[in-house]
Amino acid sequence: MATAPDTLEGEVRRRDFIYIATGAFTAVGAAAVAWPFINQMNPSADVRAMATTDVDLSGIQPGMAIKTIWQSKPVFVKNLTAAEIAEARKVSLASLRDPQSLADRTQPGRENWLVTLGVCTHLGCVPLGAAEGESKGDFNGFFCPCHGSHYDVAGRIRKGPAPKNLEVPPVTFKSDTLITIG
Repeated sequence: MATAPDTLEGEVRRRDFIYIATGAFTAVGAAAVAWPFINQMNPSADVRAMATTDVDLSGIQPGMAIKTIWQSKPVFVKNLTAAEIAEARKVSLASLRDPQSLADRTQPGRENWLVTLGVCTHLGCVPLGAAEGESKGDFNGFFCPCHGSHYDVAGRIRKGPAPKNLEVPPVTFKSDTLITIG
């Protein structure tokens, strides 16, 4: 009779092992099946690559602007002259549809560098004024030819159907001549 409990006890242990092994196998299988569905929600490599854009400012002279791309959107980077900064500062905020000062739209100590998305806030057209010879509108800034929105030198809406100023993306100065957008 001494052998019967040992056998029964051995059976219980084997059965427990089989249950645990089956549960572990099921859990690993479920994780293996679920992983592709979870992983597909991560951003793709091309999206991660466009998360930030570095721009070299060394070639942009005062009064000049360049166009670059960030997250598939045009971005205007403009080096404002002292006269343009003075012009932007003298505008009464009460007269603006979307009141923002130049200091609100630029980095402290670097008010000469205006970085805005080159997308009109009316219906998403690309305004003119960043390239040499393009129409800068009535306020010497940017002009959207699609529906006639006029922006001043600080990218603020002054005339036309656009409801808001040109958007300012997140900008970090890595040095005096290099910025990261995004």
